[in-house]
Amino acid sequence: MYRLRPDLAIVQTTDFFPPIVDDPFTFGQIAAANSLSDCYAMGAKPVTCLNIVGFPDKDLPIEILNQILAGGADKITEAGAVILGGHSVRDAEIKYGLAVTGVVHPDQFFTNAGAKPGDRLILTKPIGSGVMTGAARSGKIPASDLAETIAIMIELNAAAADVARAVGAHAVTDVTGFGLVGHAWEMADASGVTIEINVPAVPLIGPTLQLARAGALTRTHKSTLDFIGERCRADGVDDVLVGVLADAQTSGGLLLAVAADRAAEAIDRLKAAKTPCAVEIGQITAEGQAAIVLRP
Repeated sequence: MYRLRPDLAIVQTTDFFPPIVDDPFTFGQIAAANSLSDCYAMGAKPVTCLNIVGFPDKDLPIEILNQILAGGADKITEAGAVILGGHSVRDAEIKYGLAVTGVVHPDQFFTNAGAKPGDRLILTKPIGSGVMTGAARSGKIPASDLAETIAIMIELNAAAADVARAVGAHAVTDVTGFGLVGHAWEMADASGVTIEINVPAVPLIGPTLQLARAGALTRTHKSTLDFIGERCRADGVDDVLVGVLADAQTSGGLLLAVAADRAAEAIDRLKAAKTPCAVEIGQITAEGQAAIVLRP
């Protein structure tokens, strides 16, 4: 984030990755929604975007790229932003994403560092996109079974950010590459608190847990748990379920730390805005030996 003047700051972020679904237009939507998410996680309004493209133009028809860019443009338009241009390179593997610039008042942005003991933890999208898309890629489920997951991934976090602002959320982060556990740990570490997650309350997408038991977890869950180490306690919680909660998410929801007396209002507002979920999944306590405690 960079302050331009006393009442205006810009937020700049970038993200791109290879396809996780077969349909080019849908992939473009997912990649764009994911790239826009960091702006919403900081309370900023996206205003301009640059396309970032890697494409094997000698091996694949350019119409595939056209559809990817059309999918991205669809979500950028929905966000109220515009595409200014971008850059492409010839690559052996398709890659797509955005560099995004957003605007926010310097006194009104979100960080992950303000969670306070007594706050309630609220999640706005269910967990499981990494497992579900991985299962489809490995043939454990047909691509047609990804409809719910795709609908969740292409959902912008704009409405969730609006609610976070309306209820004065103390801390906000989006749930992406480090999974729910990893991003909650970042919030706990930055805020100097302990986050307790009530595992049974965490909503999962469809057959996520069953597929994880069948080996559909991505490798990222292990690196996240190894990094946090003893700062995460999960006594009595199924190891596979811990892995699911630490697994990478694509275009995941926002995780909000909200004052206890405004948590019900936040959930009501999220439901009214029809976010993919609006669930209290835990609470903030004073800093203890562990930064993250998973309760069975």
